[in-house]
Amino acid sequence: MAIYRFKVTFEDYDDVVREIDIKSTQTFEDLHLAIHRSTGYKPDMSSSFFVCNDYWIKSDEIAYLPSQRKIERGVALMGNTKLSRFIDDPHQKFYYTYNFERPYDFHVELVKILDEDAGKQYPYLSRSVGEAPKMPGSIPVPPVDAEDDEEYDFLNETEYGINEEETEDMDTVDSVDELNGTSGQGEEEKDEFMDEFSDSDNFEADDFESNGKDDY
Repeated sequence: MAIYRFKVTFEDYDDVVREIDIKSTQTFEDLHLAIHRSTGYKPDMSSSFFVCNDYWIKSDEIAYLPSQRKIERGVALMGNTKLSRFIDDPHQKFYYTYNFERPYDFHVELVKILDEDAGKQYPYLSRSVGEAPKMPGSIPVPPVDAEDDEEYDFLNETEYGINEEETEDMDTVDSVDELNGTSGQGEEEKDEFMDEFSDSDNFEADDFESNGKDDY
């Protein structure tokens, strides 16, 4: 009997790899359960395999715990569908989505066809590399060193490198003079100029009055 070896990889985690050997007469549900024995995830989640071409374009769907709408559409069920039914290529690809509520996506590719080994029980995990990521909501946050946190808090930095809290203490720039830092200086120069001009006017008026008195 032919044995299919599937390479299973996370779409977003290339460093996590599983290779599973399984009989051609076993079902997609058997493969589904084998994948999650190797990842530690709960298998009883609505999931689907999608038959793909070489460019991972999806076509036929094979579902596990399908929605009522999928059942009405007549989608194939994993428990009733043998793997050999959808193997048309020696490098057949399947796109696999686990848990539609909080999905993880996988690439599943047939990499080798072997002869059955009487000493093995199938499905059989032939290779396991990397630790499967934890389910969403339980991913630990890396610890932050206290000293480094005091020196640089990247969570409070804006896109332009300015601490948003500091901007609360900054005055709003209302003019070009304020932007250039010359607003106060300009007002002082203007006041001094006006004072001088005013003094000059008074001086000339006094002189004029004095001259006028002398003429009379």
